[in-house]
Amino acid sequence: MARSSARSASPMPVPPRPRRTFGDVMKALLAVVALLALVLGVPFGLIQVGRPVPDGPPGEWLSSAIDAETLIRILMLVVWIAWAQFTACVLVEVKAAVSGVGLPARVPGAGPSQLLARQLVAAVLLLGATAASFTPGISGFGQQAPDTHRPTVAAAQQTPGGLVGGRQQSAADALARQAEQIARQADTGGTHQQGTKFYRIQPPEGRHHDSLWEIAQRHLDDGRRYKEIYALNKDRVQPDGSRLSEASLIRPGWIMEMPADAHGGELVETPGANPELSKGQQQELDAYAKDGQDGRGGQAGQGGHEQQRPAARDGDTTTGHFTVPAHHEHAAGHTATPPAGEEVAAPASHTPGLPEALLGAPLLAAGLLAALGRRRRAALWQAATAVAGRRRGMELPTPSGDEADVQDALFAGADPGAVRFLDRALRSLARSLAAEGRPLPLVYAAWLGTEELHLQLAEPAGPPPAPWTHGEDETFWRLEGREVPVPAVDPDSTDEPADEEPQAAPYPGLVSLGAQDGSRLLLNLEAVPGLVSLAGAPADRQAVLSSVAAELATNGWSDRMTVTLVGFGADLVPLAPSRLRPLDDVAALLDVMEAETASRRAGLGAAGADSVLTGRTGPAHQAGWAAHLVLLAAEPDAEQAARLAELAHDAARLGIGYLVGAGPDQLPGAAWEMEITSEGRLLAPLLGLELDAQLLPAPQHAAVARLFAATDAFGGGGGDDDPAGPAAAHRPPFLVDISEQGRPSVYARLVGRYELMGLDAPDDERGPLLREALALLLLHREGVHPRVLASALWPRGAGDDVREATVARLRDWLGTGEDGTPRLREDATGRLVLDASVVSDLDVLRSLYHEATSGRGADDRAVRGRLLTDALGLVRGPLLAERPAGRYGWLAHEIVDAQLPLLVADIGLALAAFHLERDRAPQAAEALERALVSAGTDERLWNELLRAVHATGDAPRLRALASAFATRSGARGLPPRTAALLDELLPGAAASDEAGTA
Repeated sequence: MARSSARSASPMPVPPRPRRTFGDVMKALLAVVALLALVLGVPFGLIQVGRPVPDGPPGEWLSSAIDAETLIRILMLVVWIAWAQFTACVLVEVKAAVSGVGLPARVPGAGPSQLLARQLVAAVLLLGATAASFTPGISGFGQQAPDTHRPTVAAAQQTPGGLVGGRQQSAADALARQAEQIARQADTGGTHQQGTKFYRIQPPEGRHHDSLWEIAQRHLDDGRRYKEIYALNKDRVQPDGSRLSEASLIRPGWIMEMPADAHGGELVETPGANPELSKGQQQELDAYAKDGQDGRGGQAGQGGHEQQRPAARDGDTTTGHFTVPAHHEHAAGHTATPPAGEEVAAPASHTPGLPEALLGAPLLAAGLLAALGRRRRAALWQAATAVAGRRRGMELPTPSGDEADVQDALFAGADPGAVRFLDRALRSLARSLAAEGRPLPLVYAAWLGTEELHLQLAEPAGPPPAPWTHGEDETFWRLEGREVPVPAVDPDSTDEPADEEPQAAPYPGLVSLGAQDGSRLLLNLEAVPGLVSLAGAPADRQAVLSSVAAELATNGWSDRMTVTLVGFGADLVPLAPSRLRPLDDVAALLDVMEAETASRRAGLGAAGADSVLTGRTGPAHQAGWAAHLVLLAAEPDAEQAARLAELAHDAARLGIGYLVGAGPDQLPGAAWEMEITSEGRLLAPLLGLELDAQLLPAPQHAAVARLFAATDAFGGGGGDDDPAGPAAAHRPPFLVDISEQGRPSVYARLVGRYELMGLDAPDDERGPLLREALALLLLHREGVHPRVLASALWPRGAGDDVREATVARLRDWLGTGEDGTPRLREDATGRLVLDASVVSDLDVLRSLYHEATSGRGADDRAVRGRLLTDALGLVRGPLLAERPAGRYGWLAHEIVDAQLPLLVADIGLALAAFHLERDRAPQAAEALERALVSAGTDERLWNELLRAVHATGDAPRLRALASAFATRSGARGLPPRTAALLDELLPGAAASDEAGTA
């Protein structure tokens, strides 16, 4: 199969479109006059002439002689009939154009009349197309031109060959072309009934994969008609039993029904003789054709989503002015192709139990997951270093219910790679421009695809620095590839990069609004030339505002920022207390923002900067240039709205953005107007936006807030007045029988090198995958959702069939216990849970420590010493040491990597104290050194080791330890407490060690 040489368009919006020309308006006015003359003028004139049928009985005038008057009456009757037919055509075309759904009805015998009516109606619609030209700021977003890399497709299309006369085609032009396309489809309807054309998806050739875009390009002469193919085949059963659910995910061997005007040698027809097909292939084709006929028959006469509109083509911009790329290889944040050696993934379907809002928000999920991880690590350290009476142990509370579902959705939906790419790309851009002495360009929006980033600039800003390139014109900058090169350092330069201040985030106001066709739109709120209004039902608006607030609070591409929440979000403050600031009402906001606006204006004037962009990364580099974004859920009254509009007039220059939830009344001063529908669609007709909105609905909003609140409560400690109590907080979620009778049937060593006992080795190909899946389950005794397991094993995405096959193999490999019970089962929530007979050394380690401190060892010193010794004997190194490259990436999101060192340190400290109580300093030092194998950075262990070695009187060893700790500390030097301790134990050693290190 020949490869297409076309390259995809830069999926970027274009500058504001000029208004329609005078000639276009005149054409529209002439069409109005023509329609009025034909629909109203003709009958008025005929009535003035007289009746077409003479008075008297029909028999008299039918039998009378034909004279000139009779001929005139006959002609009048014919004109009346023609007028009635044309008027019916006009009504049909107007109804179809206004509704935008389905094909216009065919008026019997009205071919030329209906075509004329269609052209006149489309021309009249030109008058309505000029409204978009008055939209401030970004009214002309969106156009797609031939790309230079790979086939992509946009929801907003363009004319062949790119821009016409440097301006976009209007919605009315698109409607006219759509009407012509509808007529062609209607005219070829009979052909479709006689012989339907089909195409079979070809297998990949090297790195090239077949796509609907390329199929449409070859067989319909326009890749943008891929939506027609998708609409004909959506949800139909393919030969392998799967279904087409996303236009970007197709599989070799699938059959695609084609539009009637498709052409090319690779197509086959049915019914008909196809000698090039085998008997089995012909049977598959016939079955697929029958399935399509049955499906269309069942949908006949239905409206709604089952009845598809014709796909846009030839300059159609009916969806608006934003260009939305649709990548045929993978959707945003995930890929359709699993790693080499694995099964081909089918499209993932809805999984009950996990909130789809977070599964479909990879940037938001990644930010929340990273923030939650940081907060939990801080809470663990606070708990570990608290006074003994208020210690909470090493076990964070295990989420349940909605919190567990939300946490699983964060794991499954997060795309930290996309966050890193976006952050590095933007900071690298700012660094490159600063090196060239150029200011940052004003960016309105960004489209983040799977392997590329596109920025739309407010105006041309010259050539972009490498590796950035221009898009379709000078206002589009594009970066391809997820790897952002690190700027090279001149070896002859005297600069010290390590001492330079990190590059400030250039566009912290970028926030995700939604996605379409595999690309995610981020709007730069602080660049808006005025207010952004959000209409819709209060609950729907709240879901959008909560999503925006949570992402701004936790995203990884922003630094200093203030996000003011008005009328909502007080429970979200724990996500980022330094960023989020709640206010009760609009009155309080106005007082704050009037003072800040005046302060920023004065600051810019004093610094000689024209905007925050020139000050954010320039010599000033002040905190005053940090973004301030305001999110209003409380609706302002008329007076407050006017004051907000006045404040927002100059907000873009000052680095301030406003997103206001608006009621049914239009918000004065709104530069960009959006609406959220009950179906989760974000619409902005004048901006050309129609997205699957990114939402954080009320249940997920509350669950996220509770996750962070529970973590903060744990870190705050709990004493005797805590209902759970210190002892209860030490209890691990899974305790094992540590007696002789409690030997497990399957035992895994995770603390150190990964080893398994009690299981046959899996086959070589899938062995590493199954071992990794078992390790994840062992670290989560509360259970792992299958969707989380799949996202951990395949971070870039995998389908339902791959996930289910892996779980089945894992279940078969683990087998059953002595009582016949499967060692891997599903609990009531659908999560995968291991049987109690499958145990890890980490489970034993936790159980031994719990028994030593809260069980039998709490009242028996000898038992405590023996249990602590046994526990420390299990420590062989860091968690899952020597793991293979490319595996276990999910450990970066796990809290266990922070729990284990703290737990081992606690065990080492407790055992050392046990030995020192009996004046056994050498044994205490040995226990502390053993603990350092897994907790080498814990200052408490080093300090106690210095004390224990000092107690032995071994001065050379003490000096060697001090030197080793100083070396480990690096350029930071010895911690203050350690330096003070060395001054006490070994006077002068701290200063000499630090001098030697320097």
